[in-house]
Amino acid sequence: MVSTLTGIFGPQHLQLAEDVVQDTLLKALQQWSHRGVPENPGAWITQVAKNQALDVLRREASFRHHFERLAQALDRMDTEADREEALDSELYDDQLRMIFTCCHPAISPDARVALTLKTVGGFGVPEIARAFLVPESTIAQRLVRAKRTLRRQHIPFEVPSAAELGERLDSVLAVLYGLFTEGYGAHQGEDLIRHELCAEAIRLTSLLSEHPVGDRLTVHALLALMLLQAARLPARTDEQGDLLLLEEQDRSRWDQRMIVAGLQQLARSAQGDEITTYHLEAGIAAAHAVAPSSAETDWQRILSHYDALLAMTASPVVALNRTVAVAMVHGPQAGLEELAGVQALPGMASYYLLHATSAALHRQIGDGKRAAADYERALALTTNEAERRFLERKRGE
Repeated sequence: MVSTLTGIFGPQHLQLAEDVVQDTLLKALQQWSHRGVPENPGAWITQVAKNQALDVLRREASFRHHFERLAQALDRMDTEADREEALDSELYDDQLRMIFTCCHPAISPDARVALTLKTVGGFGVPEIARAFLVPESTIAQRLVRAKRTLRRQHIPFEVPSAAELGERLDSVLAVLYGLFTEGYGAHQGEDLIRHELCAEAIRLTSLLSEHPVGDRLTVHALLALMLLQAARLPARTDEQGDLLLLEEQDRSRWDQRMIVAGLQQLARSAQGDEITTYHLEAGIAAAHAVAPSSAETDWQRILSHYDALLAMTASPVVALNRTVAVAMVHGPQAGLEELAGVQALPGMASYYLLHATSAALHRQIGDGKRAAADYERALALTTNEAERRFLERKRGE
């Protein structure tokens, strides 16, 4: 809804679109609880949002000469609201236009991903802050600055031409991957997996990869990564929704068709000399996907990929993940030695997975007291209920 209204009013009025949608959802909560859910909720929300937008425009003198044109444009939304399926087969849909608009070069790089995740993905400021390992106030400031830029520079609501795509593609791919990773392991709430976010990220990335402006090696690599990781989703939690580690998963439940599709995309991404972080991460996911069992996983190959990935990114999270690969190849004590250096990296002290990793490695060497303490630290730093239950179970063990 925000993307559709922004397409009509222009990106400079993003705040208006967001406010109108929020008011509409509040009205739905208030009225539906008494009158019941309407037969077509999408049409109801669209109609109310449209009326709310027109009411605002009637009061703004600067829009009076545009009023009739905008009213006609809003009327055209009715046919779209009647569709029960939210997913569209067209590349040039409003969400993809919104992503490219939010990733315009005029917006600072650190604000592009945050703005798109909030506007298109519906993420809250706390979720984005956790994903970036920065304070919530920092994300809030980035969003304010980005919206100010949209207003002042009248950024167009469009997918760029092939000539302009390069400078925005990196940000767009970061946004799509951010959308997928939040779905793969939600930072907040009862559920560990938000399937609709994973599906939407794969949909948008597929649309991008199939269009001439997006038919690039790095796009295919990212799509391969998403497909190979999403293939494991059916086995990632048990019947109660609790997290299962890779070695605990029933691999017969992995989606084999999705694995094949992911490997095909990985092959397409390898038809050139370019190697990106998405290529390396997809290579790691592929090593897991083709392994018949946890014990037969090619951890040496995975470690070499992490070595290259760390050299390319210097990311603390990559360094932490590499620690696990080191432990699998060289033993838990070697993993702990690597972990000592990772703990001093920015943001790691407050990152729950660092403490969970430390707990698992200390458990492997027989130091149960330290492992329990590390699980306590990890529990204090996570708000996802499924992850909390997992950590409590491990602490109990």
